[in-house]
Amino acid sequence: MPDTQPAPPSPAEDEAFSASADVLPPEAEGGAHWRALVTQIGSEIAVPLSAAMERITALAATGKIDRHNLRMLREEVEVARRAGMVGQQLARFGSGRVRQSPERVHLTRLLRDVLVQRGRDLQSRGLPLRQMLKSVEVIADASLLFALLNALLDWCAEHARSAIDVRLGAGGWPVQGRLGCRFAFRLADEAQATSAPLDTLTWRLLQQTAWTMGLTVEREDSGIETSVTITFPRTVHRDAEGPALEGEEGPASSQNSKPLAGSHVLVLASRREVRAQVREAIANMGLILDFVTSVEEAREFCNAGMPHALVYESLLGGERLDRLRDELREEVPQLVFVEVLEDGDLFQVSGAGAPVARVGREGLASSLPSVLVFELSRTS
Repeated sequence: MPDTQPAPPSPAEDEAFSASADVLPPEAEGGAHWRALVTQIGSEIAVPLSAAMERITALAATGKIDRHNLRMLREEVEVARRAGMVGQQLARFGSGRVRQSPERVHLTRLLRDVLVQRGRDLQSRGLPLRQMLKSVEVIADASLLFALLNALLDWCAEHARSAIDVRLGAGGWPVQGRLGCRFAFRLADEAQATSAPLDTLTWRLLQQTAWTMGLTVEREDSGIETSVTITFPRTVHRDAEGPALEGEEGPASSQNSKPLAGSHVLVLASRREVRAQVREAIANMGLILDFVTSVEEAREFCNAGMPHALVYESLLGGERLDRLRDELREEVPQLVFVEVLEDGDLFQVSGAGAPVARVGREGLASSLPSVLVFELSRTS
């Protein structure tokens, strides 16, 4: 990653909304940026839904559905649903309602924890992570930074056809942290027309998150490879340098594959199936788990000994739980609360007016570990 700053984009590149000219924030482009985004959101929702409707029409004619068509139908609807969710996140940025709370964040530690949690899924797709991480601390909104790292990995997962190289370091003057990512998005013998476009809504979300945080995003596509560099202007100088932490085979080789081992989590859930889901989702994290079935039991448990985090099902939320949260946080302000929502796969960390993190039951297995890593790492 070079130490020099990128040259500003040419008017032609800016007008074309080129991925390699992602230096200026959308405000510099006026309403054209948001008009292009609205068009893209509509397209990425309509295309898979149209395919799904054609499949449903064909299936209705026969009255039968096989396993393959059912899987394809589910995938098409899922693609459209995710496009809609990303569209909602982009609309939030466009509304100007995002409020940031900058704080000192150990970027290396947070990035490593995210790579640990996301690495299993990437490796299952044949996409190992190779890491070269130096110690870097930055001043940033922690919630947005966490969202940015996940958006980057989401985009990599969409397009990577090879191992993903992740590098983090700092350089230049004034010292600036630089997060780099490189992978092949097309195989050497694969025709160019067969590869998916890189400028998906996930990429737009990554861009918009970075711009909102005041970061610079550069992307260079060459041949079959692409590389992304995110620059952090507000880098803590004295901690910018440090030894590299290498990982040749992704998270499995990280120096700490169980970053929360020994942390104590109390699970408040009245239903056996919810308790089982939570237990299964975080079974491999080395956590100490205890379970209670009512708010009063949770209060008694915490009076005897405070956990590091309290995970509770939304059905038990309300005034009594709010009072308990206020009481416990008077004693331990950094106590983590995670609400398990009944439906959907929402993934929301705390901060910016949200006193608790939230995870939908449908995404519990994949999202709860990441949320706990983020929330507990912030308080450590």
